[in-house]
Amino acid sequence: MKNTRFAPTIAAVVTFAVLIMLSAAPAPTNPQTAKTAVSEIQLSLDPAQSKLNWTVDSTLHMVHGTFTIKNGSLRFDPETGKASGEIVVLVTSGETGNTSRDEKMHKDVLQSSQYPDATFKPSQVEGRVSRMGASDVKLHGILSLHGSDHALVVPVHAELVDNQWKGTAKFEVPFIQWGLKDPSNFLLKVKPIVNVELEMSGSIAQSK
Repeated sequence: MKNTRFAPTIAAVVTFAVLIMLSAAPAPTNPQTAKTAVSEIQLSLDPAQSKLNWTVDSTLHMVHGTFTIKNGSLRFDPETGKASGEIVVLVTSGETGNTSRDEKMHKDVLQSSQYPDATFKPSQVEGRVSRMGASDVKLHGILSLHGSDHALVVPVHAELVDNQWKGTAKFEVPFIQWGLKDPSNFLLKVKPIVNVELEMSGSIAQSK
């Protein structure tokens, strides 16, 4: 007669070994998480290839000026439109080509020694960004300027080619309404709107 005393013991060992292997196996990937990670686009801004131009009209002439871009990066999901990152403008770099006017602008209007940076943080892309070629969208976000935050919707034209991108954004800043000092005097009346054109260029990072 065959001895079966060890059969339960062997079965228990095999079951235990299977449980150990299952517990060591990687957890299944959430398809939605994987989709979001793969679809995310990351744009790095090159300050040397980017600039901010601005104009403000007055009763005497149109004033043209520039600011330097300090740094910037943007991340967004073209499927959901959710965006993050920031673009930082060096306020202390502002100039118009007129030394006395620039000194007054920095001291009285921008107070750049106290508020050296202006930052735009995007939160949502309205429209669809193509992974290759040109796109026209609206970028929603918050502009932090002169110590205050302001909601802003910026029309953006972007072009993505291979691992490089470039874009142009145009918008208005109602600087007096936002709390900055009116530089007008009895001879010169300055309009309360600054027209901004942001030219951007940089590289496209790999999705994580």
